Amino acid sequence: MPVIAIVGRPNVGKSTLFNRLVGRRLALVDDQPGVTRDRREGAAAVGDLEFTAVDTAGLEDADEESLAGRMTAQTVAAMRDADVILFVIDARTGVVPDDRHFADLVRRSGKPFVLVANKAEGKEGMAGAYDAFRLGLGEPIALSAEHGEGFADLFQAILKALDEAGVADDEENDDGEEGARGPLQVAIVGRPNAGKSTLINRLIGEERMLTGPEAGITRDSISVDLVWRGRNVRLVDTAGMRRKAKVQDKLERLAVSDALRSIQYAEVVVVLLDATIPFEKQDLQIADLVAREGRALVIALNKWDLIEDRVGALKRHREAADRLLPQVRGMPLVAVSGATGEGVDRLMQAVFQAYEVWNRRVPTAKINRWLEGVLQQHPPPAVRGSRVKIRYMTQTKARPPSFVLFGTRTNALPESYVRYLVNGLREAFDLPGTPIRLTFREPKNPFDKGED
Repeated sequence: MPVIAIVGRPNVGKSTLFNRLVGRRLALVDDQPGVTRDRREGAAAVGDLEFTAVDTAGLEDADEESLAGRMTAQTVAAMRDADVILFVIDARTGVVPDDRHFADLVRRSGKPFVLVANKAEGKEGMAGAYDAFRLGLGEPIALSAEHGEGFADLFQAILKALDEAGVADDEENDDGEEGARGPLQVAIVGRPNAGKSTLINRLIGEERMLTGPEAGITRDSISVDLVWRGRNVRLVDTAGMRRKAKVQDKLERLAVSDALRSIQYAEVVVVLLDATIPFEKQDLQIADLVAREGRALVIALNKWDLIEDRVGALKRHREAADRLLPQVRGMPLVAVSGATGEGVDRLMQAVFQAYEVWNRRVPTAKINRWLEGVLQQHPPPAVRGSRVKIRYMTQTKARPPSFVLFGTRTNALPESYVRYLVNGLREAFDLPGTPIRLTFREPKNPFDKGED
């Protein structure tokens, strides 16, 4: 499938155009410049043309070691990997010196390009679109990404550029059966500066994610595909999640909302902790959120290269994890270092193991043989003088393993007995670390008057 990179200086509407092309609000959009920092890819279409769109950070003339300089380097890398470049300017402001500078960069890339004059609605916008001829990049395509105007002309321009690049627009997807099933969705979440982007760069073997000493660099949730030991995986890098009371900035709220959506759509979630200060209150809240969403959970202790007493530390952290997160007792706990690559093989093995447990099903006959022994050994307590009758249990679904307990007065069971049953299920049927759902169902009262 063709790859088209959307580039330009900050705040010209690249992310709005990206969202319009992919048909969803995937990229964060705000009036302030510099919202987008990492490259973001999405399946896009114009007319009957399908392609991969790449949203990029705004091009800025800055020192290479600065955050802006590293963002620009990511954009240049996206241009290098693309088949066609959409160079976007703001038609309302017309051509500015930065546009001229980066137009030369696009020209020197040697890639076919389309000049896009965005925000071209109204007389002022059209005047700015005509001003774009001064860049010497050919005829600009005047459009409004926000209002969806001008996309027929964009369609024709992209077709022409793809033809120039020698890329067919009707390539078939040959992913086969594995592609039809889709890759394993793995979200990497945690507090700011835990090393999420560094770890993903280590896993994929390239500097794909923007990293640095500054906390909170990642804003959008960015997905990258990976083949690990023959298995397709989609890794999602997310924004650092601080305590709700500390999140005041609008952009940070949007970034955290994006991270929460990534958890909801993931199959396995890796909660990344800083091994030098693990199990902070926010770490536990994030892990609890993952459990409540019913996702498979893996705890990764990053920056392990900074730990001296590794054997003792790992034992202490294992005990702390089971004590502080009893709802997912026995979850995989892996020591890793995104900086050195230590432990990444163990981490991916733990991810696949957690996914397998998350999908596990237990035959009803086995469940009820176990339940019979449990009830004999520790029958449920009487509630207000009345006995709770438990008849049988069955698993209704996996992902996560979910069970239904049938009986009378089951809703009156004390929380301690429910935990006893859940822990028993976890131990008896080898369900370590995965969320377990247990609901109750009572037989219908024959004396209730139903409607005819």
